[in-house]
Amino acid sequence: MSKLTEDYTGIFSLMLTPFNEDMSVDYDAYEEYADWQVSQGVGHLFAVCGTSEMAALTLEERVKLAALAVKHKGNTTVVATANMEPSWFAQVDEVKRMEETGVDGLVFTTKGFGNDPDRLINYVGELKQNTSLPVFMYEFPGLKPCNISGECYGRLVNECGVYGIKDTTCTYDGIKAKIENKGDSCIIQANMPFLFEAFKLGARGVMATPTSCGGAFFQRFFDAFTSGDMALAEKRFQEIILLDCAIDSGFNCSAKYLVNLQGVKGMQPRNRGGQKLSAARMESLKAFHSWCVAEGLMKK
Repeated sequence: MSKLTEDYTGIFSLMLTPFNEDMSVDYDAYEEYADWQVSQGVGHLFAVCGTSEMAALTLEERVKLAALAVKHKGNTTVVATANMEPSWFAQVDEVKRMEETGVDGLVFTTKGFGNDPDRLINYVGELKQNTSLPVFMYEFPGLKPCNISGECYGRLVNECGVYGIKDTTCTYDGIKAKIENKGDSCIIQANMPFLFEAFKLGARGVMATPTSCGGAFFQRFFDAFTSGDMALAEKRFQEIILLDCAIDSGFNCSAKYLVNLQGVKGMQPRNRGGQKLSAARMESLKAFHSWCVAEGLMKK
């Protein structure tokens, strides 16, 4: 793995988007949240992604959120999705505008071309000509078919020079196939049940929904694994599974509420999908947070 590719291994914390009561973006809360994410000790922020509700955000909102993440990035690096617009020319403009925010890398979704490797490779190769930044792939479930084969991924690395991929096959075989074809790139994991096994196979990155409210859990796992302490890494993995289970019902409002409990009071459990947390669900998250605080896994 080259030094530049190695710089993009590690934990990418996914950024949530806070909303006001009228469902406009609460940019002040976002800045508070960005600072909190950096304080979790992760190496990277994924500023515009599925967890950010990027499909429900305008281009102007996505660009502004990416720019604010850059403003508050500290010692992290920031990547953002840059091909959500529907038309080709709009995507070219989107790529250029996203690069102008100062992000360190761009993420391209597979754009529904998962079953057509030749078309996907031509598409990525042409779109990539409009940026000088490192490009990562994202099997974004909102644009199906999104998943690609290991062979297709290998071609994207070799022919298009992509740096890594957020795998969302969520299957052992799908993850393994990409790792076998990764060449000089990084397989970035999104599935929690297979996280530990994927790292044993050679994955070296994480872009997963629980990072939105618990990046420190993942950084502890990454540090333990890379130090060679497999017993501690397994313990940290088990803590991640508990976090994943805690927020599984009602995501992403569940993650927003857990962030709120950890001190980011501007982050309210509301989203543009109209989702709401029941009183019972909030009580269970409070109980989980209290347990994490008692175990030294979270702060009040």
